[in-house]
Amino acid sequence: MKSIAIYCGSSLGNDSKIVADAAELGKQLAKENITMIYGGSKIGIMGTVANAVLEHGGEVIGVIPAFLKTKEVAHTNITELHITETMVERKLKMISLAEGFIALPGGFGTMEELFEVITALQLAQITHPVAILNSNGYYDELIAMMHTMMRKKLLKEENFNMLIIETDISKLLQRMKNFVPKATPKWLTQE
Repeated sequence: MKSIAIYCGSSLGNDSKIVADAAELGKQLAKENITMIYGGSKIGIMGTVANAVLEHGGEVIGVIPAFLKTKEVAHTNITELHITETMVERKLKMISLAEGFIALPGGFGTMEELFEVITALQLAQITHPVAILNSNGYYDELIAMMHTMMRKKLLKEENFNMLIIETDISKLLQRMKNFVPKATPKWLTQE
């Protein structure tokens, strides 16, 4: 795995453990020579991870829509910065550059990105690992909701199990490296 897309908040929030975990993840990505792909911002948790990667000698590729770049949130000291016209183009570019995906704490945008890639994996449109870093229990309620979805038979357990969920960064990265995508569902294959 040479690159991982990081989905996370453009705000810092109010939990210092989440910010510390974001910085530690950035450090680990650099240490393992994994390029960070992200939304290109210099602020919030996004900026925290990017700066940690850079501080430890790693590479960071940002993808930001022009309308956000003009609001002076673009990180100008990263390895590479791609400018898109729309948020949709941004997401597609990030997906095309990444060999794995990690959701850190964030808001609606982070949720959208996470569910887009886990759905793409479920439908065999991508084959790369999708993970949640459940920093300080941030995703506990979302994970509980996924269990409700399984109990109600609206989410298959095998699809839930494709999602890597960890609180420990080293374990998360190791599980991503060992990830083997499931076979394409029979109902998706052409016969």
